Amino acid sequence: MVHSLDYTTISHVLDSWERARRLTTNFEQEVGVILFQQLFKNDPQCKVLFGFPLDIDTDSAELLQSKRFLMHAAYLVEMLDTSLGMLGPDDELLAEIMYDLGSKHTRYGVKADMFPQMGKALMVALEAILKHTLNDATRDAWKKTFAELSSEMIRGM
Repeated sequence: MVHSLDYTTISHVLDSWERARRLTTNFEQEVGVILFQQLFKNDPQCKVLFGFPLDIDTDSAELLQSKRFLMHAAYLVEMLDTSLGMLGPDDELLAEIMYDLGSKHTRYGVKADMFPQMGKALMVALEAILKHTLNDATRDAWKKTFAELSSEMIRGM
């Protein structure tokens, strides 16, 4: 449950998220593009869920300049940003929202076994932006936080 995240974990996540924001010009799009490219490489079937052909190259201009791709990329990061902003004081509301979000994502064809790939893609995006400033404690905090958020979504599926 999201309630089990302690102050230190939340602090590591929020501090690194803000550091990533400061290191980018167009935060949502830059993080989102890296995340989705990695997700599509890790799990090509996800391309279809987002309306792209299975055989589209993840490095192609066709994908990277697609309005749909850029919209999904930015939206996912905005959604994550909102969720992170609720960590701590609004845990119960956040858990409820994530549960409902899980239910909604089921209608799009998202399955529980896709979440680990999304978590890995998120870590790749954070590594790409934060580089050497992402230490083991912060990595662990992100993994724990993503696991908690995604478990709430999976409960709603």
